[in-house]
Amino acid sequence: MTEVPGWTRLPDLASRAVGGSVVWANDESFAERENLIRKPEPEYRTYTFGHKGQVYDGWETRRRREGGEDRAIVRLGLPGVVKGVVVDTAFFKGNFPPFASVEATSATGHPAPDELTGWETVVPKSPLGGDRKHHFEVSAHRRYTHVRLTIHPDGGVARLRVHGTPVTDPELILPDALDLAALENGASITGCSNMFYSDPGNLIAPGQATVMGEGWETARRRDDGNDWVEVELAAPGVIRLAELDTSHFKGNAPGWASVRGRDARTGAEFDVLPRTRLQPDTRHRFRVEGGAEATHARLDIYPDGGMARLRLFGGLTADGLRVITRRYQDLR
Repeated sequence: MTEVPGWTRLPDLASRAVGGSVVWANDESFAERENLIRKPEPEYRTYTFGHKGQVYDGWETRRRREGGEDRAIVRLGLPGVVKGVVVDTAFFKGNFPPFASVEATSATGHPAPDELTGWETVVPKSPLGGDRKHHFEVSAHRRYTHVRLTIHPDGGVARLRVHGTPVTDPELILPDALDLAALENGASITGCSNMFYSDPGNLIAPGQATVMGEGWETARRRDDGNDWVEVELAAPGVIRLAELDTSHFKGNAPGWASVRGRDARTGAEFDVLPRTRLQPDTRHRFRVEGGAEATHARLDIYPDGGMARLRLFGGLTADGLRVITRRYQDLR
């Protein structure tokens, strides 16, 4: 079995779950372009026919009878540095494209698809096989907002995953009032005790969880320990309000939780939220006093269970604002 690249553990910047959109495709005769960025893994049901033929959980174009190729443009839900691309042809066996390539560009504002320019090749024209995932590492080191998938000449692709690191635009944040733990602002998960049921990265994803599976849930503990997750904040800041959301977790919410802050520059640690009782299926909000600077935060849940979201609202320090600004400018 081929080892899956480590960059696939990074967020999918294109996923519909984080606000991505397939803004244009030149053809979708057999299956809709929007399927390309759905978060769930592709599915297939035999003998499921609609008015376009067999229903495919992917994007499929007509059979070309002339030269050319088919294309789809995806606006990334989280603009950032792309580390790798997955082109998944799951269940496309006799109708997959023999080749594909991927380009990317960076745009400001909210351009229409035909206004996008400056496309750069991040995955050259590469061979594809049927019913499999193709992993392509990307070496370009700059911030992108859109990607363009080209299939040569036609066929079907189930999913396009664009893994990377989000990079926020400092012009679009309020330095004195933002979620320091938000993925879209540049925060990341740096450690976790257990992710048996779901990814701890869900804790810092955009939006509210709509089902239990969109949160973080651990296995049942049979010892005296407890589960935890650590977050590297978007940049150094001061936490002023903590939100611990157990929405959808009813018989499996933690009984208690605490949050500790840490300043990696000095080694100082402090309580953001002391051990506090939680309720199932509830958004808990707590004012934070003290005003200590932090670069990391650790959420401990007692003894185990699940949580939908962790939000740590506050303000960037002067150094934190410089970090976010420099990160953006260095990748333009």
